Amino acid sequence: MDTTETAAEAPGPAGVTARELTYAEALVEALEDLMKEDPDFLIIGSYVLGLGPLRVLFDRVRAAYPARVLDPPTAELAFCGFGIGAAMNGLHVMVDVGTASFVFQAFPQVVNEAANAIYMSGGRLALPVVFHLLHGLRAGGAAQHSHSPQAMLWNTPGLQIILPASPADVKGLLPSAVRSGSPTVFVDHSKLLPLRGAVPEHARPIPLGVADVKRRGRDVTVVATSFSVHQALVAAERLESEGIDVEVIDPRTIVPLDRRAILESVATTGRLVIVDETHRSCGVASEIAAIVGEEALDALRAPICRVTVPDVPVPFSPALESQLEPTPEKIAAAIRAQMTSRHSRRP
Repeated sequence: MDTTETAAEAPGPAGVTARELTYAEALVEALEDLMKEDPDFLIIGSYVLGLGPLRVLFDRVRAAYPARVLDPPTAELAFCGFGIGAAMNGLHVMVDVGTASFVFQAFPQVVNEAANAIYMSGGRLALPVVFHLLHGLRAGGAAQHSHSPQAMLWNTPGLQIILPASPADVKGLLPSAVRSGSPTVFVDHSKLLPLRGAVPEHARPIPLGVADVKRRGRDVTVVATSFSVHQALVAAERLESEGIDVEVIDPRTIVPLDRRAILESVATTGRLVIVDETHRSCGVASEIAAIVGEEALDALRAPICRVTVPDVPVPFSPALESQLEPTPEKIAAAIRAQMTSRHSRRP
């Protein structure tokens, strides 16, 4: 895998020069920009890009700012607490937890301290801390290394949650999260790291709570998050030859959530498929389905469909793990079922 930075120009918005970067390159650029612009920005942990060959990209950040990239002991409860305390005292902090499952070791700090600090201080405290997690199915991570805890964290008032799915989005969302002054969980996916996309030459921060329509369509709305956005786009392209026009919406953040974008799309298409790597019960897809069911039931021409991970521990076996994944084939099947549902009705 080529880990060198690419500077080739790529198509971007009209009049905007863009470069083709991998997601990993864009993430590292965002961190470098924050380091350059903010002398109070601190990174705790150095597994931001995992343990593979891409790690060399992050090494340049550590080499350039050795006093502001800390390698803590493997003690998530302790170093998350350290990051929270540093943020309470005026520093801007990104805490790299690594594998998302490890955040369970730090729940007392993330869920019971960071999430509550602004409320319990009557707004006197700012808490500019971002917790970075690598979630999801990772080809052999097994039950203890494959969790997607964003739904659990969504159930905790006080935490912002971002799930960028493209190089442009990660470069735009991370600065917004750091500068927001509120505790944020940055839920990432290792399968995104090598993916390429256009990043504007002078990228601006992307506001939290603004969804992106990755693909316009008129027949079915697909709401997808994180790596599932790319699986949904593959399914949408395949279905185009069958005459099915799919709209793909990426919320980009689930706290805050751009409800209006989802509801407006469903009002147009009348059909909704939600794709996400959290578990089926009480997951991200379940909450989005509930919102649409409460606020746009009359617009639906067919029952809402969820394509998620079943309610089972993730097996170590690659063959078994692959059966859990929300693949383009499963997404396409769900979309076809929407179009042919015996409950489907025309407006």
